Amino acid sequence: MEADETPQAVSVLEDTAPERAEKQARDARRIEGWSIAWMLLAMLVWGCFIFLMVADYGPEASSYKRTHAVCQGPLGDPSPQDRICRSDELRQWPALMGILALASVATVTAAATMVYAKVLARLAHSVGCGVRPQS
Repeated sequence: MEADETPQAVSVLEDTAPERAEKQARDARRIEGWSIAWMLLAMLVWGCFIFLMVADYGPEASSYKRTHAVCQGPLGDPSPQDRICRSDELRQWPALMGILALASVATVTAAATMVYAKVLARLAHSVGCGVRPQS
């Protein structure tokens, strides 16, 4: 035992453990809130992407039985021949791939912040219980 490690110094270090645990728990709750926000954003972008891929669009045409849109979604008709169907820029593949990239980034960020929040919560619990990480 070195000269610096007196019983008083050890007790001061033990007194700061609950404060550290409380701060880590607060940080975990804050990061968990951000992860929920990222998840909601990711779900919104994924919903937009799926809607743009499958929903019919364009002017409506009437037939004997029903009225339907002239253009099918890119998933149903990947390369439309009608000029009017090619005029909607959000339904073209470059824009759809951009939306897919945004959805992927939001999903990965949501997953990373969720994992980080869980790790902080476990660290706060282990520090609050007096469990010391191995050095």
